[in-house]
Amino acid sequence: MFSHIMLGASDVETSKKFYDAILGALGHKPGNMDDKGRCIYMSNNGLFLLTPPIDGNPATHGNGSTIGFIAGSTAEVDAWHAAGIENGGTTCEDPPGLRDSGLYLAYLRDPSGNKICGLYRG
Repeated sequence: MFSHIMLGASDVETSKKFYDAILGALGHKPGNMDDKGRCIYMSNNGLFLLTPPIDGNPATHGNGSTIGFIAGSTAEVDAWHAAGIENGGTTCEDPPGLRDSGLYLAYLRDPSGNKICGLYRG
């Protein structure tokens, strides 16, 4: 459904360190920097990019927005969450765990305040 997701980052290098860690916990390679100062993560399903806002203003998070990353197990979700905390993220919502929906979820705020989720469908 999606070709790419791009998030604004106030400090792309700090955000790259964070996303390299959490996406690495899910088996993805580190992001690559391009000549425009963007960090690009590539997968068979699309692109995930971090960028300084092109209007020159500080990056802001979307109120009510969440981007979810698929994990292959509950252990991957836990590793994803731990890597995020260790690399400048902050936990939000309930602790990682099984929800009434039957999904195993963990939520973080990245260094720019974007809300993200690690999700395993058991």
